[in-house]
Amino acid sequence: MNTTLSRAETLSLCAVSAACLAIIANTFQGDGEPLIASLAFSGIAFAATYSLIRWLGPTFMAAGLKGKDMSKVRKIEIPETMGAICAVVYLLTIIIFIPFPFYKDIVAATSGGGNRDVVIPIQEVEMGRFLHRFPHSKLALYLSAILSLQSVVLLGIGDDLFDIRWRHKFFIPAFASIPILVVYFVDFGVTKVVVPVPLQKYLGELLDLGWLYYVYMAAVAIFCPNSINILAGINGIEVSQSLVIAVLLLINDSLYLAPITPYPHPATDSHLFSIYLLLPFIGVSVALWWHNWYPAKVFVGDTYCYFAGMVFAIVGILGHFSKTLLLLFVPQIVNFIYSVPQLFRLVECPRHRLPRFNARTGLLEPSFTHWERPPSPLVSNALKCLHNIRLLQVQVNGKGVIVESTNFTILNLWLVWFGPMREDRLAMALLTMQMACGLVGLLVRHKLALWVFTQDNRAFDMLPK
Repeated sequence: MNTTLSRAETLSLCAVSAACLAIIANTFQGDGEPLIASLAFSGIAFAATYSLIRWLGPTFMAAGLKGKDMSKVRKIEIPETMGAICAVVYLLTIIIFIPFPFYKDIVAATSGGGNRDVVIPIQEVEMGRFLHRFPHSKLALYLSAILSLQSVVLLGIGDDLFDIRWRHKFFIPAFASIPILVVYFVDFGVTKVVVPVPLQKYLGELLDLGWLYYVYMAAVAIFCPNSINILAGINGIEVSQSLVIAVLLLINDSLYLAPITPYPHPATDSHLFSIYLLLPFIGVSVALWWHNWYPAKVFVGDTYCYFAGMVFAIVGILGHFSKTLLLLFVPQIVNFIYSVPQLFRLVECPRHRLPRFNARTGLLEPSFTHWERPPSPLVSNALKCLHNIRLLQVQVNGKGVIVESTNFTILNLWLVWFGPMREDRLAMALLTMQMACGLVGLLVRHKLALWVFTQDNRAFDMLPK
């Protein structure tokens, strides 16, 4: 990988940064225009991440943060843990962005904030700044999101440095989610869920889950980062799946801002909050994708998986659409369920389950786990059953005893179904499936859900009660 920017890259990144800075400066002429400012900050975040990945690659390698690409003929060492650069740039970006969503409140709703025409009655004057109309709850949500992201990034970097065991790092996101759960409890506190129409005569229209709702949200915070970390092993797959999910979330958010949605909508602010977090995330992720796509010049590391998953968990929990979020994680949910036998050691589980590279053909093939001891009769029969329905491949010896079985990931399953293929084509196939499943998920959420609920919360296409 080149460690310097070419002249064309330098000029392009400088032009993007200058244009974005001009847009940000122009937003102060009006009411701050936070959505436009967020888009401009995303461009700056892209340029900064792109440059820093180039410049800091040798520094990371000198510190021992490097790895070999096992799916190439020439297994050269390349920088690892580049997701840490993305995460740091992202955190700095959303911290600098803090004044913009609240610019209108700071200027128009506080004394001394720049609006000299606002006359405050004498009985309302207090010591210090007059902040009675400032949306402290929104600021608390934003700051709790930053705190949770900072926590998970620190824990992720620790994992990359010390290679924490899977059973220990599984719960890392739960600790990082404590700030957003506390703010949710203090500020919102709703633990009721809408009951589907067919069950309402038994459970009522709303069901209060109480503390179980917080367990559910903590589970979402645990699942999102780990599910991205599990679906990995080929160039670009971690960043690409995250970008697809982020784009699908933006599509969902835009539906609540579209002209066909009644305005003002009670969910508008929640989805604007989601957009403010997602746009810079897309900016830094595209820069990383540029270097991580096949053939990869850098590796993302576990830090990126934790960071990306926590961004999604935060927007889903604080944006109050965690169920919609899970509809966009269908491939990750399927991969997790499919991986359960190995994750919980019901069958043999090697440290790395990535597809096997065939140096002779240049293609990826399903990787196998070698059974040093024959599996129990129950496990053996289950594996042979999965083999018969093409959900697995097993190899047996002359006595009919299983000696090898393919690893339980959908990457290997895809290769079982469609045969060996090149690494980038495998990634494209999985990403196409991710996008298709996500679009179907949005269709289910906003159309088919009307079959079991009285209305969509966007307040259109309502069924008669």
